Parts: sequence; structure tokens; C-alpha cells
Amino acid sequence: QLQGSLAERFESATILFADIDNFTTMAAQDRPLELVNLLNQIFTEFDRLAELYGLEKIKTIGDAYMVVGGVPAPMKNHAEAVMAMAIDMQAAVQHYTVRLRIGINTGPVVAGVIGKKKFSYDLWGDAVNIASRMESHGVADRIQVSADTYEILKNKFQFEDRGRVEIKGRGPAHTYLWMSPAVNAASRMGMESSKGD
Repeated sequence: QLQGSLAERFESATILFADIDNFTTMAAQDRPLELVNLLNQIFTEFDRLAELYGLEKIKTIGDAYMVVGGVPAPMKNHAEAVMAMAIDMQAAVQHYTVRLRIGINTGPVVAGVIGKKKFSYDLWGDAVNIASRMESHGVADRIQVSADTYEILKNKFQFEDRGRVEIKGRGPAHTYLWMSPAVNAASRMGMESSKGD
């Protein structure tokens, strides 16, 4: 525990950031109340998924949603649980006219409550920044994971190697994109048609 605050270090946690693609453009075109109602519906579904997988919702900022696995209650398979939630989140937004970008990273974090007013539980650390970059440098309708998360999940989920992506403040980092069954089928079809040439 850190002196003078209710914070503690967790050696391993998996952090997810999700963001609605082109939300700023939508906000300029739509009526604010309708947009807030839409966000409320989507985030309510995300909250239900977080509960289902035993994950901790950290916060929402505008159209961004942040959740963590392995904090504050230790969880053995937190990377798998977060990945399963991410897949369900992508499925959930299919019912709406929005596209979701998701980024995931695994690593050590400090978690806790600081401040004097409007207490809220939050996370800090390099692993959080990397998760945020996985989302902001991500692809609409896709789930991007860091090399650290990929190493944990590579035998349970199918990923395609995205190569090195330039990460603000960090330089190039190796990232991977989850291959949904639909993406998988499309790439197989492409391969088969190119074989025929």
C-alpha cells in the first residue's frame, strides 16, 4: 500500500479501452439527447458484460469505456476474461449504427482512490498507457492487443500479426488484431480465390 493513499500495486492486470469511432462527427450531426441515450444503452450493455465476466469497470470518459481484469480482486485468467468481453462488446454494438475500436494490454498497475472529492477508483502505470494507445492506434470494428497480451492469449484465440505500429511517446510496438470468425472466413475466401489464378 502506498503512503497516504488507498492505492496498491498489482503485478498483473489486463486493461481494455473501447472507443466509438467517429463519435465527434456523430455528435456534431445528431441531437445531444439522442446521442446520450445511445451511449447509455451501449454502456449499460457493457456494464452487464463486465459483471458477467467478473471485471471491474473503471470509468467512462465521453464515448470511451475502460475496464480491467485482475483488479481489485485477483483473477487467474484475467486476459481471457477481458478478451471474451471485448468480443461480446463488438457483437453488442452490431445492433447500433456505431463502430467500436478496442485496445487491450496486460501488465503491472497501481490501483486505488486518490483525491478529496468525488472519489473514484482508478488505475495508473505504463500498462494503462499502452492499453490506451492500443485503442487510439487501433482499427474500427477490430480488437487490437499488445505483444504482452498476445503472448498470453495466442493459444486460445486467433490473431493476425499487424506488425509494428508507431505508438506516441514510445516508438514502434508490435501489435496483433483478433481474427473474428467473419474476418477469418473472408481472408480464407481471398486465399482460395487467389489460388485459382
